[in-house]
Formats: sequence, structure tokens, C-alpha cells
Amino acid sequence: MSSTPLALFVGLPNPTISDDEFALFRESNPLGLFVGRRNQREPEQTRRLIERFREAVGRDDAPVFTDQEGGRVQHLDAGPWPLFRSFGQFAELARRDFDLGKKALRLSSQAMGAMMTELGLSSGCSPVLDLVFETTSAVIGARSFGPDPDFIAALGREVVDGLLETGNMPVIKHIPGHGRATLDSHKERPVVNASRETLTATDFKPFVALKDTPWAMVAHVVYSAYDAELPASVSPVMHDVIRNDMGYDGVLISDCIFMESLSGTLPERVKQVLDAGFDIALHSHGDVRESEAASKAARPLTDAAVQRIAAGKARLGNLKIDVRAAHAEVEDMFASALVS
Repeated sequence: MSSTPLALFVGLPNPTISDDEFALFRESNPLGLFVGRRNQREPEQTRRLIERFREAVGRDDAPVFTDQEGGRVQHLDAGPWPLFRSFGQFAELARRDFDLGKKALRLSSQAMGAMMTELGLSSGCSPVLDLVFETTSAVIGARSFGPDPDFIAALGREVVDGLLETGNMPVIKHIPGHGRATLDSHKERPVVNASRETLTATDFKPFVALKDTPWAMVAHVVYSAYDAELPASVSPVMHDVIRNDMGYDGVLISDCIFMESLSGTLPERVKQVLDAGFDIALHSHGDVRESEAASKAARPLTDAAVQRIAAGKARLGNLKIDVRAAHAEVEDMFASALVS
């Protein structure tokens, strides 16, 4: 096993790690694991799964991510865990009472972050900073705070800081902005034809405002004003736009490479992401054969990526919070403002 992890997150089909998967992870040493609904049944099972992955790769701090935004995107949605509100609902509250909305969102983010940290989960891949318009693909919808980039940045800051305070890594997504995409990148390749001036003034703006966030997830969206052929996640041109024009210097991880906006085999997709200059390819599904193929296509993290990851970890706090009490307080805030 290489001492430097591969620039790759792997996924699992089941709530346990098989002997073959354990052996593969031990041999290949992927940086991290992505777990979804199918992998998480209840707290103790989730903890055991995470511990077994970390045992396989020999790193107690190996990152384990999930999708936990709130609303319809929360993979901790079984009986033992409280259900969190969508960003769209917090935006509605903030439009009625901005200070109350920010306070509720900060507390909810702390509760969600503490819940994940207690399980051993490193991140819920949140917040979403995409704008939403009437033409935006429904894949975004209530995951967004709305159409105003300054409003999104202000609310996004509450999520980023609330998660960091509880030791959970925020991941802003989907940089440089999925909001003008009218197609779902899970199923098709979206093309955004807005001008550079428009994108800079709107979609890019929340990401620039929160560019100090340690991690960001890159969209599988074509921005034709910059690169008419390739989605951002596999485009060297868009890598340079994010790094240089937008000034983002944190960890850049692709959105899931299983999404059909990309083309080629899974190993080819891994190579495309890394060849474009991004730090990590996210392979969040797959069985042991697919994970093995992705691992063979990956390469060790660059020194720059290792440094970015370490800088992000240094930002994590250790705030302890009563998750259910905080969640109940947030619900009381909504009730007091008469927002359903």
C-alpha cells in the first residue's frame, strides 16, 4: 500500500464492507469513502462501517463523506435520526426575518454537523451555493437558497461556519454554479451559454464570497463561454477559472463520476478529472470490481492536495451540542415565525 493515498473516494453497495472490499481498500489506499442511504441503517452500524474502512486503509482520520444537506437530500433519514429542513425553507424564514433565519440555519448546521461528527462522518457535502431560476433543473430546486447571490452567500456562511465549529467539513457545491443548468447532470450533459460577465456577476459570486471554505465540489456542467466541449469537472480550462479567476485554493473534488454528464468508462472518467488538475475524483457508487478499476486509474494525491487537506483539517472545531435539543429549538423558531 502506498503511503500517500490515492486521489479517489470509493463507494459501497451494502451497509457492510466485504472481505474482498477490505482487501482492495487495504491494497489500493483510496483517500476516502462515500456512504449513501443504502449504507447507513442506524448509528452503531454506521460507526462500525466507518471504523472498518479506516482500519482497511490504516488511517484513523480517513475522510468518510455522505450527502446530508437537509430536505430531500439527507442520507441520514432513517428512524434514529432527526430530519432537517431544506435550504429553501431556511431561505423563506430569512426572507421574513433575516436575523432569525440566519440564527436558525446556524443552529441547524451545528446540530447536523455534531450528529455527523458523533457518527464518525467527516462531511455531509454541504452547503449548496447554486442559484435557482424558473428554468433551473428540478435536481436543484429547494436545495438552493434562491436567485440572489448575496443572499445565498450570507446564508451559506452560516452553514459553513456552523459545520466547521462542530468538526464537520463543509463542501461548497456545485462550483462554479449549477443554477443555470436546465438539465439534470445525473442523466444528461447540461450546457450553460451565459456570458462570462453574467456568470461572474451571478452564479460565480457566492463561491467567490465563500472561497475560504476548505473543500468544494465541482459541477458536471459545460460553461460554453469558457469551454464549449467539456463539463467543468473534467475541463483544464475550468480548473484554471476556479483557481485563478475565482481565487479558490481549497480542495477540489469532482461530483460523482457515475453521473451521465460525463462520457467514457469509469476508469477514463477518473483519469479525466485528475488530468484536468482537480485534486480528487469521487467514485461514490460501485461494486468491488468497479472500485478496483477506478483505483487502478487513479494516482496518489499531489503534494499540493495533501497540503490543502491538512489546512482544512486545521480549521475544524470541537463544539459539542445536544443534537435533538438544538433541532427542537430550530423547529420552535419556524413555529414562532409561522413558517411551515
